[in-house]
Amino acid sequence: MELDLLIQETAKLGIVLTAVQLQQFAHYQALLLAWNKQMNLTAIREPADIQLKHFLDSLTCASVMGDLAQTQLLDVGTGAGFPGLPLKILVPELHVTLVESVAKKTRFLEVVVAELGLTGVEIIAERAEVLGQQAQHRERYDWVVARAVAELRVLLEYLLPFCRVGGHVLAQKGENASAEIANAQNALTVLGAGKPHLHTAPLPESLGPRFFVVVPKVAATPALYPRRAGMPGKRPL
Repeated sequence: MELDLLIQETAKLGIVLTAVQLQQFAHYQALLLAWNKQMNLTAIREPADIQLKHFLDSLTCASVMGDLAQTQLLDVGTGAGFPGLPLKILVPELHVTLVESVAKKTRFLEVVVAELGLTGVEIIAERAEVLGQQAQHRERYDWVVARAVAELRVLLEYLLPFCRVGGHVLAQKGENASAEIANAQNALTVLGAGKPHLHTAPLPESLGPRFFVVVPKVAATPALYPRRAGMPGKRPL
């Protein structure tokens, strides 16, 4: 399956994908197209759109994350594996944990990981509010990432409890990113975050404005957070 668009756009970012990586992305794309006929994994169904709006969109995260080799990354609400799995393909030494509450989607992720021959990937079918209170996952990860999960003040309550002090949260956001940061000041203070940094994502203009909100973790998150399932969204900080 042709990946010319992905090759072209990643090259603009200074990323040269190896033959093995291209084979993995081609297989991933084929699996996504096949499974999407049976279940609603994603509304993006054209190969060109998958390459730009899923694969490239995920890979651009690396532009603000530094050296990811041997780091621990948690992807919350990963859906069909974005951005966690493309980052894993890009950096094989990255340790990735994918969290997705919908069990059918985690089955897809298990198939992708197995068929692409990926190691160092953990897949968990659970809500973030539940997992974030478990000792083995709390304040453990170097990077905690999410895309299109919730507005920032809600999202921070999902993500920051997983992040170690000295680590970072990365939220992929659209044109309302600045306004969401302004609305999240209380959540940032309560949850142990430092000053957020807003970066423009290096994506084609045709995809519209896309941003990364990078938030450093500077203090431990109080044990109260995350609150029980559903509460962060109903009563945002």
